[in-house]
Amino acid sequence: MTQWQPVPRDIDAIERVSRALETAESWLIVTHERPDGDALGSALAMAHILTALGKEWTVLVDEKLPDRFQFLPLYDRIRRVDDADVGRYHDVVAVDCADEGRFAAVSRAMATDARVINIDHHQTNPRYGAAACVDAEAAATCELVYHVALALSVPLDVDLATCLYTGILTDTGGFSYPNTTRAVHQIAAELLECGVQPYDIAEPALEARSTSQMKLLQLALRDMFIAHDGRYAFISVNREMLEEAGATEDDVEGLVGFARSIETVEVGVLLRERPDGRIKASLRSKRRVDVAAIAQQFGGGGHARAAGCVLDGPLTMARQQIEAVVASVLEAMCN
Repeated sequence: MTQWQPVPRDIDAIERVSRALETAESWLIVTHERPDGDALGSALAMAHILTALGKEWTVLVDEKLPDRFQFLPLYDRIRRVDDADVGRYHDVVAVDCADEGRFAAVSRAMATDARVINIDHHQTNPRYGAAACVDAEAAATCELVYHVALALSVPLDVDLATCLYTGILTDTGGFSYPNTTRAVHQIAAELLECGVQPYDIAEPALEARSTSQMKLLQLALRDMFIAHDGRYAFISVNREMLEEAGATEDDVEGLVGFARSIETVEVGVLLRERPDGRIKASLRSKRRVDVAAIAQQFGGGGHARAAGCVLDGPLTMARQQIEAVVASVLEAMCN
């Protein structure tokens, strides 16, 4: 029996970005703000790939990184953008960025004529850049970076495999989301053969919660709102709640899952008040509602089952705007 192997859906796109990566000796690697496991996993996997190719690289961010991903190889090489970086980089790899605005905070490090290579799996990605590999059917950007590594004949050692596995694990919700496919499991199995230790990744990335995060969850659930025949659940986090819980912005991540997890809920929404007074909305759905389409109405984007956008404050106004759109979508489903 011939062993089945996962193959990229767009081989030509994988080849284009792979060949592009060979054409420069030094690269800036960027990902989206408030990076999650797939963002950091794909960025650091790309760093390992470029190292294997004999290239120089820099990963820049503009914020404190989540501590739970400190186990990632090369995590300590990521640094904050500063004035010395302005206009310095001419060749850029953007990973897990649905649009160029997602890495705007570090774009000052890019030369005005910078060439951008775009590797992403968000359905709202407009395929920006000089070369793009965008596959909305991929479970994670790390799935695409895995294929880039193979196309470049880069060996899958344990460090590269750990980065790739982290992105796939987190963006599939521990292999529980609808984006979990045969290919995902096959790739994961290959990464395990490289020496990846699943629990050493799953425990910090998916399970561990700080005391402050649990206090914040308690405050957020206290005012949770369920409506529309139990199909919509909403929770919010304001600045006062963060202060009372002693929590950080990173502690807010993942709370939206509690809204979606309610048995009858189809759409869960978390609204978070940012330091600038604007409101970040995280939207999740189970099976039927395309929350990326909702997020796009407010200038955001994402995936059919997980998306986000930013609205003007205050919280009460943002809540009314989001709920009105969600209500119309849920009503349409019943007609």
